Amino acid sequence: MSNFDPNAIIRGAQLTIVGALRALQNPGLFKYEHYRQAAIAVCAGVSIRLAIALPIVGVKALLWFLSLFFNFEAATWDDKVVGGLDFLANSVLQVPFFLMTLMRYITPTLDEMFMDSLQWVDQTYYQKHKSEDPRNLRATYYPNLRLYSAHGETSGRRTPYDAAVMFLMRFGRRAGISLGIYMLSYLPVVGRFVLPGASFYTFNNAVGPLPATVIFGTGIFLPRRYLVVFLQSYFSSRGLMRELLEPYFSRIRFTKEQKRRWFRDREGLLFGFGAGFTLFMKIPILGVLIYGIAEASTAYLITKITDPPPPPVYGKEFAETQVRWTNKHEFLKLPLANLDAHNIETEAPGQHPVHTGELQGKKFT
Repeated sequence: MSNFDPNAIIRGAQLTIVGALRALQNPGLFKYEHYRQAAIAVCAGVSIRLAIALPIVGVKALLWFLSLFFNFEAATWDDKVVGGLDFLANSVLQVPFFLMTLMRYITPTLDEMFMDSLQWVDQTYYQKHKSEDPRNLRATYYPNLRLYSAHGETSGRRTPYDAAVMFLMRFGRRAGISLGIYMLSYLPVVGRFVLPGASFYTFNNAVGPLPATVIFGTGIFLPRRYLVVFLQSYFSSRGLMRELLEPYFSRIRFTKEQKRRWFRDREGLLFGFGAGFTLFMKIPILGVLIYGIAEASTAYLITKITDPPPPPVYGKEFAETQVRWTNKHEFLKLPLANLDAHNIETEAPGQHPVHTGELQGKKFT
């Protein structure tokens, strides 16, 4: 089965809806702290829209001033300039997405939201299956994961400033490549093949040469704008998932190669999950709030594509065991109403987690 199998993409899109509904049922999301952060998020959303709109408004003001001396009534280039700037900011450089993801390095709220939501997912799972034998239920995630440092080992710990700089470098590199490809697409003769060629290169490793060739052939006849939106939606979904999963990877330390293989084995499902939220995040102002819901939903996603983490002392060995998604085929075949069916047999029944301060379940040995 291809990692970019259509069933995996559909299941990822389904998890977008299920995860969001589970997250919104968590009363912890509506604590005072989160209300305050929600208000900050809305203000940030307004600021983002203003930051994008100001240069465009400035160009409009300049064009209006020039129209006092020149006749623009018969010209269309001024409208194209304004429309082009808006398209460049939102679709080529992905400025709104950049500013929203940058918030992670300014406030720890998203990390806390992920952990709170993970605890809620554990609780609701055991509540849903309280009539079943605890030995046939999956193990818990939150109790052990909260023991890990969110900054990794002390020797390799990065400050928030260093993490933000690395993020800016990553985004700057992606934005530069996107802008370069977009500009090359305007070259005479060969320009029309630049975006289709980029599409083929991007999807060849993910879906194989035949589907990538179909995308290349179709792209030759599509308008440039549609190809840009298509490519940037794909890259935005990938980038979004990497940011949403940061609370998990900041605790479970993977090597660069292990992390690459981890994403590769789950790329279809992650694309489906991220694409849904990427679409909703384009909603003006509310996009920042959607980002918070996406982070909370990722906690539910983690319980479907990884195993429960062991105590931190076993963390290094555990990372290698998670590179391959061992229950992928079984999970993708499950009906939507039975996504909790891949249970893990536990060693012995324990006290019900809802009635105790500690969530029970299989412990790593």
